[in-house]
Amino acid sequence: QVQLEESGGGLVQAGDFLRLSCAASGRTFSSYAMGWFRQAPGKEREFVAAITRSGGTTRYTDSVKARFTISRDNAKNTVSLQMNSLKPEDTAVYYCAGRRSPLGTFYVGASDYPYWGQGTQVTVSS
Repeated sequence: QVQLEESGGGLVQAGDFLRLSCAASGRTFSSYAMGWFRQAPGKEREFVAAITRSGGTTRYTDSVKARFTISRDNAKNTVSLQMNSLKPEDTAVYYCAGRRSPLGTFYVGASDYPYWGQGTQVTVSS
């Protein structure tokens, strides 16, 4: 089992950047595929980005491609989401999620992940 804790959210202006981090407990972090999701008020939780155990493969939802970058440091048990050129529509609570997985596998569905952090608020003003 892994415990996840996000940090790095805040209030920024359109065009600014933020870097979210997710710290994982335990000694088996490298066994977990990781993902970032977000949920805006009144909307369903949606997929943002995913990364395989090694970090060798990533996947993004179309609306964040070329603006967001997911990465991980297995030695430090962290996964990060670099968010550039932020837009007001990026405003949401951002969650990291994890799942034990085979090598080379990532997941884009919220129901695929059993482990979740508590979320961090990102607000982008226009």
